[in-house]
Formats: sequence, structure tokens, C-alpha cells
Amino acid sequence: MSSVKRHKSLVLLMGTILSLTWIYPFVIILFGSFKNRSEIFTNTLWIPKDVITENYPKAYDSLEFASSFFNSLLITTVSIIIIVIFSSMAAYALARKKSKTSNIIYFMCALTMLIPFQSVMIPLVSMFGQVDLLNRFGLVIMNWGFATSMSIFLYYGAMRSISISLDEAAYLDGGNPIQIFWQVIFPILKPTTVTVIILNAIRLWNDFLLPSLVVNKDGMRTIPLRMYYFFGEYTVQWELALAGLVLAIIPIIILYIFLQRYIVEGVTEGATKS
Repeated sequence: MSSVKRHKSLVLLMGTILSLTWIYPFVIILFGSFKNRSEIFTNTLWIPKDVITENYPKAYDSLEFASSFFNSLLITTVSIIIIVIFSSMAAYALARKKSKTSNIIYFMCALTMLIPFQSVMIPLVSMFGQVDLLNRFGLVIMNWGFATSMSIFLYYGAMRSISISLDEAAYLDGGNPIQIFWQVIFPILKPTTVTVIILNAIRLWNDFLLPSLVVNKDGMRTIPLRMYYFFGEYTVQWELALAGLVLAIIPIIILYIFLQRYIVEGVTEGATKS
């Protein structure tokens, strides 16, 4: 066997091992969702001896899945739409405006990614509570604020790779800055936009900490918040928790499958061309 073939075989082997390492925890969750509580502990790492499908209807009812799914979907979708619109427009203005001020603003946006959420969450939630901006509306605003810096960073890097001659040609054709951005520049940013959507959707859909601080009305609770009800003070309903977890991750997996081919390209544009 030649050295090239040995190298390819080694890379394939390592890739397979890493893939199985990442996939196996999800397989354990899927297997556990079809077991009873005792078998989860006695037969944790293998297929269930007796398949129990009742866990899913029980988890569905306990999660109030229709309501919590709607809340998660509404909050995630609205947040992402706002993030994409304002982050892309801000990045366009910063990338096309060649000045020290625009550079300072950009670097300030990039530096805010280093600020941990935990350091500002208590005063932020307290301030929003004083002006009655909690629950879904307040959560959307906070999601927008926390995600903007990373999204601008990705859009800015991608924007720098687009020739300004496109703007000039569109301007000569009679386009104004808004038309030029949305009709000429934004369609070119599709890979970056998909990356921004995926990265934010995964984070917002699975977020527990921020909604737990902001949402105080039962009818507005998201799926991660409803999942917490499976973990009681004296007992944990593991079989329902695992079934509920499978129900919760299916939508985001479907979204990722449909959009994943754009992710590497978008991240590369945002990270290496800034």
C-alpha cells in the first residue's frame, strides 16, 4: 500500500472514530427514550430490551409540546429575522465606510463577544423588569443584543470580499443605498446569512438560562424551560426527559440538515476575510 493510500485510510479511520464519538451520545439518548426508568440505569449504553413507546405521548403532554414549541419557534424565528436584518445592514455600513470611526465601531462590536453573559445578566434582567419588558418581547430584544456582535463579525468579513465596484455600478443605474444593499449585495451573502441563522438558531432554541430569568408566565415558556419539570426535587423522570429531549432536538436537526452545506463556507468567509 502506498503512503498516499495509507494516509487516506488513516484519515478515514480517524474521521470515523471522531464521528462515532460525537454521534454515540445522541444514540444513547434515543435508546433511553424507549426504556423504562429502571432499564435506563441497568442497560444504559445498549438498545432497549422492551421498547416502550408510551414515553413519547407522556412527554408530549407533560411538555405541553404544542404551546412550548410555538413559543420556542416564535422567539427563535423573530430573533433571527431581526438579527439578520440589522447585523447585515450594520456590517455593510461599517465595511463600506472607510474611516477610523467605522473601524473603532467594528472592533468594539468584536470585543463585546468577549463579555460573558453571566456578568451582565442580573442588572440587565432587573432593568428590563422595571420597564415591564420581560417574557417573549423582552427575550427577543435580549437575544438580538447578545447575538449582534458575532453576526456583524461574520457579515463584515464576508462583506470585505465583495468588490465595491458592484455598489458603484448599481449606483450609476439609479439605485439608492437601501436598494443596492438588498437587491445586489445581500443575495451574495447567502452562505454567511445561512451560517448566522444556523449558529443563532441552535443557541436560541436550546437556551435555558436567559429564558429562565426573563419568562415568568407559564403560557410563554419555551421547550427547555418545560423540560425542567422532569427534574423534581426528589425524583427525576429520566424516561420522559429523554423522550422530550428527542422531540426538542428534531426541529433543529432538520434545519441543520437542510442548511449545513453553507456553514463551512460562511464561517470561513467571516473568520478569514475580516
